[in-house]
Amino acid sequence: MPEASPARQRLNAVAATLDGFELSRIDLEQRREGDVLGQAQSGARSSLRVLAVIDDEEIIAEAREEAAALVAGDPELTGLPGLRTALDALLDEEREQYLEKG
Repeated sequence: MPEASPARQRLNAVAATLDGFELSRIDLEQRREGDVLGQAQSGARSSLRVLAVIDDEEIIAEAREEAAALVAGDPELTGLPGLRTALDALLDEEREQYLEKG
């Protein structure tokens, strides 16, 4: 197995640490996040830029804080009916996919 191969790098990482967080970070860096928007399944095209968990860690943390503050101030999202509608549609889609898998 070549020393620079991704498989060798993973093996070296596992041998070097028992820290699960560090191993998951290495795995994300090597394998990437996958298709988080489901485009591969739906065939839909989007102009959205998909964030990379490792590279965009700060942006994701800020977005999470903003979202938590927004929900804390308006748990039912009554002040943002468009967001509420989009969230409801997303949750219905997720539930439907989950039920179809079962």
